[in-house]
Amino acid sequence: MNKYNRDALDIERVLVDEETLSALTEKIAAEIDRDVEASGKELLLVCVLKGSLMFTSDLAKKIKTPLEIDFIKASSYGGGTVSTGELNISLDCGKHNWANTYVIIVEDIIDSGNTLSKLIRHFEKKGAYAVKTCALLDKPERREVELCPDYFGQVIPNEFVVGYGLDVDEKYRELPFVGILKPEIIKKYI
Repeated sequence: MNKYNRDALDIERVLVDEETLSALTEKIAAEIDRDVEASGKELLLVCVLKGSLMFTSDLAKKIKTPLEIDFIKASSYGGGTVSTGELNISLDCGKHNWANTYVIIVEDIIDSGNTLSKLIRHFEKKGAYAVKTCALLDKPERREVELCPDYFGQVIPNEFVVGYGLDVDEKYRELPFVGILKPEIIKKYI
């Protein structure tokens, strides 16, 4: 049995399948193209590592507007399943012409909103022309700050999800779908 099969056995159910992920990414890409074209500015996708890497890659392929990709490593999670509320930036974006840059912070999921709200302020302080937010998944039931993503794929229930870049303790990122872990598996990480 290969690793993919072992990890898939820990999934209680698939929440968002591969076909739906592709359709959501296509929809978001079209919305971004429309808005950035109207702005006349340079598009910069900021991939929040590590969780949004797969989504950012697929999104960039579907956006028709010329773009750059940069990376930031920021987290409000330790090794567990609940946000600590503290933002730790361990890798920041390189130098850009911020005044001419339409920044889209790309996240895999928004739940508490703590990380993303702090990243918005981070890029506003750099002087970006616009700072927008994009998330594949939105979990508004968990929101601790007032935040509504500018671009998002799907609202999901208050369940801990993995796959398509989402992880728990660095596991399950490689799954090509988003799934909910079995309760007995989640207990190992709490």
